[in-house]
Amino acid sequence: MRLVQREKLPSVLLMLAVYIFFSANTIYFLEADVLTKQAGFRDRCEFSFDNIKKGPYLNLKSAILVNYENGDVIYGKNTEKVRSIASITKLISAMVLLDKGIDLKKNKGIITKKDAYRSSRSRLNIGFEMTLYDLLHASLMNSDNRAARAFARAASGSQKEFVKEMNLKVKQFGLEKTEFYDPTGLDPRNVSTAHEVAKILHYAYKYKLIAEITSKKKYRVKILNRKNTYRQMANTNMIIHSKYKVLGGKTGYIRAADYCLTTLVRNKKGERLTLVVLGVPGDKLRFREARKLIDWGYKNIS
Repeated sequence: MRLVQREKLPSVLLMLAVYIFFSANTIYFLEADVLTKQAGFRDRCEFSFDNIKKGPYLNLKSAILVNYENGDVIYGKNTEKVRSIASITKLISAMVLLDKGIDLKKNKGIITKKDAYRSSRSRLNIGFEMTLYDLLHASLMNSDNRAARAFARAASGSQKEFVKEMNLKVKQFGLEKTEFYDPTGLDPRNVSTAHEVAKILHYAYKYKLIAEITSKKKYRVKILNRKNTYRQMANTNMIIHSKYKVLGGKTGYIRAADYCLTTLVRNKKGERLTLVVLGVPGDKLRFREARKLIDWGYKNIS
């Protein structure tokens, strides 16, 4: 009897070893799957719509709120509705410019009469010469249309060629509902969705300079061909003056789009949320609705 038990002992140990091996590997594969999913989210900005909650009433046409850490969509309203996105366009313009690898501080652009068309609110006069670095600041911070036109022409030879590159860029991102006709956002045919705008911001945030510029409150650009001449640029994203840390973003407005905003924010706990609000019928209302949604989002983040 004792002999039989001794013979069975190795098989029991073998079964135990097999159990431990598969248990450990099950945990390993589960962890690997989670890491793969997170890596996929980082690389492709894939969002999950499985845990959307009923949020506050918002006076706007479409919106989305995303947990930046894992891609979970917390709130959504008409997220796939195609709408004009106005100057949010400039995030793609900035990415196309930076992709060229041009030395922005050595290369220059000049504001032309054509650049000034339908851009009367600009602080950049016709004939001003600036570095592409400063033109990019003016475009992203002050939403200056003349600046965007000037660097597009300087980088690609023409705005038309530059816009082709913008549309190629969004196709590479897999954005099927986003399309551009100009580098500024003044053309109402520049369209996207709240869902795809959130992805655009995530991709833009990976560009260190875009994140740096769009999180600044103020910046002074230098006019190279005017002695001791500078222009102060202020960030149009008023969330930058809230209790949240703005990590990036862009505002937009034309009549066809109404008031728009996309921004990435971080609270004191380090939690990050991506917000998009489109079609808000008022400038100040845009930021009130944005703060309302962000406040709600941090109470409901998982």
